[in-house]
Amino acid sequence: MIIDIMKYSEVEKLIKKTTNSRFHHQGSRHPIWLNPDTGEFFEMSRHKSEEVAKGTLNDILKKSGAKK
Repeated sequence: MIIDIMKYSEVEKLIKKTTNSRFHHQGSRHPIWLNPDTGEFFEMSRHKSEEVAKGTLNDILKKSGAKK
C-alpha cells in the first residue's frame, strides 16, 4: 500500500475500516490508539483536517496494522 498524502480524518477512517485498532483513551496531548493484535499503542492528532507528514503516516499505518 503506497499512500503519499492523507488527512488525519482519512487515516482514522482507513484504520477503522481495515484493522482491529481502536481508540483507547485521550492522552494529555493526543488521542491514544491500540492495535490489539500486537498490543502496540500509537498516537494520532486531534486536528483531523491537517495533512499527516509522510513519515508519521507510515509509522501510524505500520503500528495500526494497515500497512504491512
